[in-house]
Amino acid sequence: MKRNALTLVVGILLLLIFFLLLFTFQVRQTEVAVVTTFAKPSADPIEKPGLYFKWPAPIQRVYTFDKRIHNFEDEFDQTLTRDGYNLLASVYVGWTIQNPREFFNSFPTGTPEAAEPQLQSLVRTTKKAVLGRHDFTDFVNRDPKMVKFTEVEQEILNTIRQNVLATKYGVAVEFVGIKRLGLPESVTQKVFDRMTAERQREVDHLKALGEGDSYRIKSTADRDKSEILAKAENEAKKIRGEAEARAQQSFSVFNQNPEFAKFLLQVQALEKALGKSATLVVDPRTAPFNLLLQSTIVQPSPEPEKTARPTGPALSSDGGEGKVSK
Repeated sequence: MKRNALTLVVGILLLLIFFLLLFTFQVRQTEVAVVTTFAKPSADPIEKPGLYFKWPAPIQRVYTFDKRIHNFEDEFDQTLTRDGYNLLASVYVGWTIQNPREFFNSFPTGTPEAAEPQLQSLVRTTKKAVLGRHDFTDFVNRDPKMVKFTEVEQEILNTIRQNVLATKYGVAVEFVGIKRLGLPESVTQKVFDRMTAERQREVDHLKALGEGDSYRIKSTADRDKSEILAKAENEAKKIRGEAEARAQQSFSVFNQNPEFAKFLLQVQALEKALGKSATLVVDPRTAPFNLLLQSTIVQPSPEPEKTARPTGPALSSDGGEGKVSK
């Protein structure tokens, strides 16, 4: 009896599970469902998660789509820029299912893999068209401010969105970005030569600026040098004039007794020639060495109304003492 009751309970549970499988379906948080009646969508897509009832197949079928963002990468292929350069480029794309009914009509299997070939073809065509409207310097440039990656990506995104709306695939493109850029081998050397030429022009420009600054600095220095020399020359002339004036005053004193002035100059010259200790071989008659042969020295002229006084002994050539002369 107990065995029959257990069998009955198990049977009821199996029938209940079978009933649930046939007449219910579940929509998860990340899914959106489309219910078809006799292969045609019969109601609006179900986006709210929960448990729902349906008629068993083949009356009704349920197709669930992942409403999260899907992404793929475009092929790394060659594109011609507006100024005639070949450029290798690939982009990445993120897309979502925006209209499940349109997506189901376009791709009945409901899988992202079914939609991606169509989207890749659309992206490739758009990429080539947009890149062809830009110059090579918008992608490769020594000045970072001249690179237009952001503008190009936005232009590709806007164009793809317009084309997707026209195709009615039921998808929405969320973002587009340039993933890789490259150059064919035939273009690489040309690009390097162009970059070298641009840098050489910059070097020449800097050299020209440096030479201009150098010429300006040298001109300023020469002008300052001329002004300083002229000022120094004027100062030297002034000092020489003052010295000559003072010399004239001294010479006027010497004119009172020229012989005595001459004698003093010869004594000074003799002191400078002999120094502290010296041995000279000269003609004793040569001035100022002739003073060593004189027995008297020249006295200054007596002042008016005064008689001459005898002087001290003078050196003679033999070392003796001479007489006082007037």
